[in-house]
Amino acid sequence: MLWTVVIILVILWLLGFFTSIGGGLIHILLVIALIVVVVQLLQGRRG
Repeated sequence: MLWTVVIILVILWLLGFFTSIGGGLIHILLVIALIVVVVQLLQGRRG
């Protein structure tokens, strides 16, 4: 589920380079998603 959200956000972010729809919001969501992925990976290795 988490990876699906990350993939969707990356696709929307890449589309943001070609269109100007919600550019700032997509960047903020992408940064949040990357932080969540890093935290999940670190917790998975410790557990």
